[in-house]
Amino acid sequence: MAETKEFDVIIIGGSYAGLSAAMALGRSLRSVLVLDSGQPCNQQTPHSHNFLTQDGETPAAIAQKAREQVLAYPTVILEVGKAVRVAGQNQAFEVSTEAGITFKGSKLLFTTGVKDHMPEMEGFAACWGISVLHCPYCHGYEVRQQELGIWANGDMAFELAKLISNWSSNITVLTNGNHTLTDEQVLVLQQHQVPVEEREIAKLRHAQGYLQNVLFTDGSTLPLKAIYARPAFSQHCPLPQELGCELTQAGHLKVDMLQKTTVPGIYAAGDATMMMRSVSMATAAGTMAGAAINKELIEERF
Repeated sequence: MAETKEFDVIIIGGSYAGLSAAMALGRSLRSVLVLDSGQPCNQQTPHSHNFLTQDGETPAAIAQKAREQVLAYPTVILEVGKAVRVAGQNQAFEVSTEAGITFKGSKLLFTTGVKDHMPEMEGFAACWGISVLHCPYCHGYEVRQQELGIWANGDMAFELAKLISNWSSNITVLTNGNHTLTDEQVLVLQQHQVPVEEREIAKLRHAQGYLQNVLFTDGSTLPLKAIYARPAFSQHCPLPQELGCELTQAGHLKVDMLQKTTVPGIYAAGDATMMMRSVSMATAAGTMAGAAINKELIEERF
C-alpha cells in the first residue's frame, strides 16, 4: 500500500486565492499541496481588469503565470483532481480525491469559489462574463456610456441601477415581469431617466457572447451592449459546510480578518467568502490566509 503523503497545508482550489496562499506558504518553507479541479468560474471572461500589472490580460494567462511562479518553490505541489471527502480535525486532516488518493494535512484552506445559477433564458449563460456582467469595477469601463440593462427586480434592481449610473446615463431596468419596486424607488428612477421595462424576455440575442439585443415575448426588441445581473449562487464545494463551517446570510463562507472559518484549522479565501469577486481581491485574501496559516503553525509548534 502506498504511503499517504503529508503536508503542512492542503489548499483545495487552485485559482488566484489558492495560488496566492500557496506562494505565501511556499516562501514560508511550508510543504503545500494545491488540489485543483480546473473549473474556474471566470473561464468565459475574455479579459481581467482592475488588477495592477495585469490589467486587460486574460484570466487564463494570469493563472498560468501564477502557477509557473508558485511551482518554482520546491515545497509547493499542484495536483489536478477534485476533493470529495475530508475527515479529521485541526492538525490532522485527511483529504480524499475523486481518483481515490488520500492526502494528510495539518491545515486546510478552501479557495473553491461559488457556482452561479443561470436563469433558464436562451443566451444568458453564453453571455455570462462577456456581456452579461457581475461587477462594474471589473468590466464597467469597457461598456461606459453605452446602452446597458439591469436584470433585477425590487431593491436589488434599484441599488444596481444607482450603482451602474456612475458608468452610463443610458440604463434600462429589466424586471422580466411585473416590478416589485416601491413607489419611491420608481419615482427616483424616473427622475434619473431610468425606465423600468416589465415586458417578459424571450431570449438574449448575441454574437459569440457579445449582446446585440433583448428579444421580448411580444416580438419587440431592445438594443443593449451589456446587462448587469446578480444571479443566485451556491458554494461550488460542499465540503466546508459538511465539516461544520458556517455561512453568512448571503451564502458566503464566514471568515474573520485572517480568513479563518468557524472550524479550527480550516481557512477560506476568494469568491467563496466575499461579494467582491475580482482577481485582485482574491489574490489579497489568499496572501492573508497564507500568512495567517503560517503564523498559526508557528504558534502550535514553537
